[in-house]
Amino acid sequence: MEQIICRLEEITEHGGISFNYTQCGESREGFVLVYQGQLRAYVNSCPHTGVTLNWSENQFFDYSQQFIQCSVHGAIFQPLTGACVRGPCLGQNLSPLEVKLDDQQLVLILDE
Repeated sequence: MEQIICRLEEITEHGGISFNYTQCGESREGFVLVYQGQLRAYVNSCPHTGVTLNWSENQFFDYSQQFIQCSVHGAIFQPLTGACVRGPCLGQNLSPLEVKLDDQQLVLILDE
């Protein structure tokens, strides 16, 4: 199953967009970002507490714009791998989502 998330032009470098999707009958939230010219998408859930990561709407990066930072306890994640490099979930990873670019639209690909 595929779901259009947004147009590529809507996401800026170090920017992100959150979106909702349904998988296995459950409503979930994900986010997509651009970092160093590369697209990545993850489930919007901290592996430590399960809370959403964004500080405010579509704000996922820390002040340095180098890392994804959890809004609740400040865990720091590598944008390209989702690996936690500092904080209470050190060694854990964000759950990746598969996305593709199709005619300048970002598309989420889900297994049912």
